[in-house]
Amino acid sequence: QVQVVESGGGSVRPGESRSLSCVASGFTRDFWAIGWFRQAPGKEREGVSCISDLDEYYADSVKGRFTNAKNKPKSTVYLHMNSLKPEDTAIYYCAFYDGSCGTNWYRFWKYDKWGQGTQVTVSS
Repeated sequence: QVQVVESGGGSVRPGESRSLSCVASGFTRDFWAIGWFRQAPGKEREGVSCISDLDEYYADSVKGRFTNAKNKPKSTVYLHMNSLKPEDTAIYYCAFYDGSCGTNWYRFWKYDKWGQGTQVTVSS
């Protein structure tokens, strides 16, 4: 059974950087996508980015500041977050999809398995 576990959250000041990790396990086919989502208090879950062997997408709100990196042998995806802003404060989730990201990568219902979430707080 597929599992994903994210880690790396914490508190940072505006302008600082933070990296999150998402480790996937239990998949049977070595062609998969990891999506990153976030949810701030009182707001809907928002797609942040997605990466697969075939494609990669970013939300406009993080484009140019956030970058994915994939370590396939370790089945790990990293979300490198730079120039963090207070509005980036949220619980961040990674999610697994058996396939490529596709143009609907930001639809939360697309994904098969979700991690437990990790809090990122950006505050001075």
